[in-house]
Amino acid sequence: MTQTQPLSPRAFEQALRDKGAYYHIHHPYHIAMHNGQATREQIQGWVANRFYYQTSIPLKDAAIMANCPHPDVRRKWVQRILDHDGHGGGGDGGIEAWLRLGEAVGLKREALLSDDMVLPGVRFAGDPYFNSARRANWQEAACSSLTELFAPQIHQARLDTWPGHYQWIEAEGYDYFRSRLSQANRDVEHGLQLALEYCDSVEKQQRMLEILQFKLDILWSMLDAMSMAYELKRPPYHTVTTGSAWHKTRLV
Repeated sequence: MTQTQPLSPRAFEQALRDKGAYYHIHHPYHIAMHNGQATREQIQGWVANRFYYQTSIPLKDAAIMANCPHPDVRRKWVQRILDHDGHGGGGDGGIEAWLRLGEAVGLKREALLSDDMVLPGVRFAGDPYFNSARRANWQEAACSSLTELFAPQIHQARLDTWPGHYQWIEAEGYDYFRSRLSQANRDVEHGLQLALEYCDSVEKQQRMLEILQFKLDILWSMLDAMSMAYELKRPPYHTVTTGSAWHKTRLV
């Protein structure tokens, strides 16, 4: 039956939360990491490729702010950029914390910063996220971040299970996950408020659910690419070369 009336705010929030069934925590690659079944290469590959996505987040948030005409929203949203980029006084941002995670799993900082390990499938999933934030209206771009609804669970799960499963990972590597527990909850509250206020019609609600699914598709597809490369041993061009022939720079 075609929906003719918008969902109530409570029902719409539940519809957004129901999308958690498709969150990448349910991907086999992530399940293996959670259960202690991932190899060192698989953990390192995930950290290196996810770093590319992490560096795109403040760029995405800056694009949202550039399109937003409301100072009160920008004043709140800028905190997300500071959360990742830090305040410039001591490497206190999420990007720096992720670099420490890379070092904790045995990767050199320079390797992460060079993007040499980033798979093309990860780039093709992550780059459209940034580009969509630049082109969409600011409300839609802001609400694409609502995968944060499900993020605190995933961060806590890593803190609960990884130290026991992967004793070779240095303890300071977990700082990023600890910091995001409170930050993600704060961001969820703000993002959800924006979504409930903006999506006041059937069309807007359906559009927002589709945008949230788009973001879920990005996160799932990134793990698909990592599964091919590090689990099935089928990285790009594996039939023609043993080297990493794919492009190594951000082109879009």
